[in-house]
Amino acid sequence: MGSPVLQTLLQSASESCRRPSAKRTEEQREAAFRLTFVVNKWTPTPRMPEQSNDYRVVVFGAGGVGKSSLVLRFVKGTFRDTYIPTVEDTYRQVISCDKSVCTLQITDTTGSHQFPAMQRLSISKGHAFILVYSITSRQSLEELKPIYQQVLAIKGTVESIPIMLVGNKSDETAQREVETKEGEAQAASWKCAFMETSAKTNTNVKELFQELLALEKKRDMSLSIDGKRSGKQKRADKLKGKCSVM
Repeated sequence: MGSPVLQTLLQSASESCRRPSAKRTEEQREAAFRLTFVVNKWTPTPRMPEQSNDYRVVVFGAGGVGKSSLVLRFVKGTFRDTYIPTVEDTYRQVISCDKSVCTLQITDTTGSHQFPAMQRLSISKGHAFILVYSITSRQSLEELKPIYQQVLAIKGTVESIPIMLVGNKSDETAQREVETKEGEAQAASWKCAFMETSAKTNTNVKELFQELLALEKKRDMSLSIDGKRSGKQKRADKLKGKCSVM
């Protein structure tokens, strides 16, 4: 059944989850849940120490819109058909930054509304944001609106922050509920970029992260660390200025 240490942690976390107390903070409740989840699932998620030059991208969206599928397709080149709810996962990839190297840290957040403290922490530490909805669900687009407002409230302004509104599952045209022009209009009202993607068919997945980094004006960043540029990227560099992505 595992080591005595894990059993003790699990018992403590479970008792904390069950014990009603007005003094328990939101952060404590979430920490207790996450500990219980990790020990029960036997999936330890050790946190690497964050470096000052990490570039943190946070992915938000309702459950089932394909946030994890987009991240996994980009990072590992894989796709899974089954839906597995996410508490929070972090992925890292080395990229070029200001002619040196830094770590692109992608945080795949929960689609649940049970963890507002985790959401606020992710926003406060994030440098760029991907807001994902499914084109097959109008409700999933509506659920992004309070998240955008929270980003605005915590950051103060979004004018200098890279934000991408993403309509995922573009391959499921027969089930489409949100037209492309509606996504474009929402992005325009939020003054952010817009793109439709499909993690399943690998449509616009790499381009999504390319465009997101290209929106960053404070650093010169590229997904490639060898300094190479594609013809398409050279044209984008001319249009968008200092940020370059490969």
